[in-house]
Amino acid sequence: MSLLSSVQSPADLKRLPANSLPELSQEIRDFLIEAVSRTGGHLGPNLGVVELTIALHRVFDSPRDRILFDTGHQAYVHKLLTGRQDFSRLRAKGGLSGYPSRAESEHDVIENSHASTVLSYADGIAKAHQLQGRRDRQTVAVIGDGALTGGLAWEAMNNIAEAQDRPLVIVVNDNERSYAKTIGGLANHLSTLRTTQGYERFLSWGKEALQRTPVVGQPIFEALHGAKKGFKDSFAPQGMFEDLGLKYLGPIDGHDIAAVESALRKARGFGGPVIVHCLTVKGRGYRPAELDEADRFHAVGAMDPYTCLPLSPGGGTSWTSVFGEEMLAVGTQRPDVVAITAAMLQPVGLAPFAKAFPQRIFDVGIAEQHAVASAAGLATAGLHPVVAVYATFLNRAFDQVLMDVALHRLGVTFVLDRAGVTGNDGASHNGMWDMSILQVVPGLRLAAPRDAEQLKAQLREALEVTDAPTVVRFPKGEIAPVHPAVEHLGGVDVLQRTGVPGRTGQQILLVSVGTMAGACLDAAALLTADGFATTVVDPRWVKPVDPALVKLAAAHQLVVTVEDNGRAGGVGAAVAQALRDADVDTPLRDLGLRQEFLEHAGRGEIMEEAGLTGTGIAAQAAAFAKHLLTDRGVNEPRAS
Repeated sequence: MSLLSSVQSPADLKRLPANSLPELSQEIRDFLIEAVSRTGGHLGPNLGVVELTIALHRVFDSPRDRILFDTGHQAYVHKLLTGRQDFSRLRAKGGLSGYPSRAESEHDVIENSHASTVLSYADGIAKAHQLQGRRDRQTVAVIGDGALTGGLAWEAMNNIAEAQDRPLVIVVNDNERSYAKTIGGLANHLSTLRTTQGYERFLSWGKEALQRTPVVGQPIFEALHGAKKGFKDSFAPQGMFEDLGLKYLGPIDGHDIAAVESALRKARGFGGPVIVHCLTVKGRGYRPAELDEADRFHAVGAMDPYTCLPLSPGGGTSWTSVFGEEMLAVGTQRPDVVAITAAMLQPVGLAPFAKAFPQRIFDVGIAEQHAVASAAGLATAGLHPVVAVYATFLNRAFDQVLMDVALHRLGVTFVLDRAGVTGNDGASHNGMWDMSILQVVPGLRLAAPRDAEQLKAQLREALEVTDAPTVVRFPKGEIAPVHPAVEHLGGVDVLQRTGVPGRTGQQILLVSVGTMAGACLDAAALLTADGFATTVVDPRWVKPVDPALVKLAAAHQLVVTVEDNGRAGGVGAAVAQALRDADVDTPLRDLGLRQEFLEHAGRGEIMEEAGLTGTGIAAQAAAFAKHLLTDRGVNEPRAS
């Protein structure tokens, strides 16, 4: 039996002798490389926290002690040590989540995979323990140096430091990276800390040497110790943390289990808030990851672990790459266009722009609120900023979109990658909220391109708007096939009109939002075969609702909107309101995602379950039509 298979709980881990832990660490790395290579997932971050996670579970008593992971993509080792060693369906339907999951284990606490939140959770849990008299409980928050670039982390730290008698251990997993290299003043500060490890050793040596000196030794040491604050600030800038009222331990080699355990035990016994600063290497123990300068194999697809080649050849061009190429082209033509992202330069496709125009790219770290407010400043000064983030992460900066950009009628373009269903990354990564949240922003214009040509065109259209925020959204994955318009009505593209022999009038108007065009065209073919004349349109700009779309709706007997967004307050709701405002009484049915947190699964599986395939759309539209049109006395479709 392997050491890893013998560890089914933290209690099993504690029983292992210390000299067996290097072997366990190697088994865990071998397991991760083999398992994650088969399924895809977050490989580099987990290879970097093997020893750190082992030490955490040997020192603390989970689940009585609450061990919280910020973001959670680095929790695979935690899963292995808490009895979850079947990674065969990692991130797939019915398999383990790629993040902590309360449904999986009592050892998991936070499921939200948005960064920089863990210290606030920890602050609340520690306060609750104190109020309830649970003095035997510890609260431990593991946060990466990348997540410390988020302002929420510092708001929490300011509050944590307020209570010096409230136990809370903050473990900083410092690998100099989030997706890519961590940037900004904090990164520079932590870098300085990495170079001053000799300070604590010097102080320890000084204490021993001076206390051996008769008569004057102890007073001299006490005087030096009293001057510690000023001396330490000049010798090592961990004073920043201590100025907040936080005890600081480190830097510590995060791959030395004994050293990490020792530091964690000291922190556990302190009785107040403590920072334990651990230095780790992302991708540790897997040479291809260690050599990958882009992101150290932050997230990989299924691949051969020896050659690192994908197990299945990539299909076509990605949405992200099309955006990246068009941004590069725009940048050569328009010196006023600048780009901003929040620690996601590579994932959102801005690397080519950054290489060509290094002075016009701003990676602000995991600080979406600052990104948007800073964009407002750039626009105020006459530039046109493009803020590129994952759709789900714009949620964090809604107030800045509303009050700092829209209120001031500023020309800022937001490009939302991973919009709609992302699938395998689970509930907090699905970009299914943006078209609902942004509906309430006055003046904002929102585009949902259906293919590569539309993405290029609508990005350029957005950049021509100087007096309002614009949004261009697209999904994860390969670009959709081109669906040319057969007709243009106002700003609306008509993709298809079908007629039924012997019938007059148009019956069903399918309003396709963005990449739903293919499914809607498939649905139209099925509906036509079932006897329904169908028109398929793409509004292109879904906010505001185009008056041409209202006129089209008035000429049909039923409108069905189809979007990869939550139904509550989405495009369907906006179109329905526009019809009411124009006194158009054509019935409308909106198809979209259930307004709930979706379990991790493949994008195709989720879309099928939601009825957002050609077959699903046709079946629902036909059912609506047969019910509504028959009630209204319209000619019934022929039997199929």
